[in-house]
Amino acid sequence: MTVTAVRKDPQNLRMTLDAEFDAPPERVWQLWSDPRQLERWWGPPTYPATVTSHDLRVGGRVEYHMTGPEGDQPKGYWQIVEAQPPTRLVFKDGFANADGTPNTDMPLNEARITIREIGSGRTKMSIESIFPDAAAMEQVLAMGMEQGLKQAVGQIDAILAEDAVTPAR
Repeated sequence: MTVTAVRKDPQNLRMTLDAEFDAPPERVWQLWSDPRQLERWWGPPTYPATVTSHDLRVGGRVEYHMTGPEGDQPKGYWQIVEAQPPTRLVFKDGFANADGTPNTDMPLNEARITIREIGSGRTKMSIESIFPDAAAMEQVLAMGMEQGLKQAVGQIDAILAEDAVTPAR
């Protein structure tokens, strides 16, 4: 399995997911930088994502919605704070209203992604979520964030496996 650990640290308002892949850091970065690849894993299988705007530059924004089994389409966005391909991405991660504006009734957390080579063509990716307060952390975890993120990242191995069977052009 891709996910190697999930650590929740309520005192420091953090949840960190670690995953390892049989791919170099540049390839793992593409999973974030290519909106079509991002759609294939961002969101658990029962809530696949559709990316409608994708700008990973500092100050840029990524907008998406997920489509649930009942046809509901919750929206979200990332406001890019830092982007250092292929090793680091930091963004404010928020919920959006139907019109795409930030939903201020829901918490805004910070996501810090680090990607580093761990040898033999393997890469470790960490997704650290930092919450503004304990209530926000509890609210998002109660919504299923941990399980959803584990399921989402768990889809990456299948995407990377396609690289091995796709003939070079």
